[in-house]
Amino acid sequence: MASYAWVLEVRPGCEDEYKKRHDDIWPDMLATLREAGISNYNIFRHGLTLFGYFETDDLKAAQTHLAACPVNAKWGEAMGPLMRIDVDPRTNFPYLLPLQFQML
Repeated sequence: MASYAWVLEVRPGCEDEYKKRHDDIWPDMLATLREAGISNYNIFRHGLTLFGYFETDDLKAAQTHLAACPVNAKWGEAMGPLMRIDVDPRTNFPYLLPLQFQML
């Protein structure tokens, strides 16, 4: 299983609402992530910076599934006003961070 990470930002003043929405994440959004093959998905926050980490066996398949999924599109619309999202135009997915070190 390969691991991936991204960095995004919460807009100032939206930190509590961002947390609340993830505390109450839609069950169908969780199902969508699982159907996409994503597991061990975690999001951490430091100030306004969000750091996401997830694992998948097939990144391209996961990205394709999410891009075509109406639930994911709805989630993106709901979360968009709370976040500054930097998307890679080649993948229409947040820029992924290059791995620098891994302790096995």
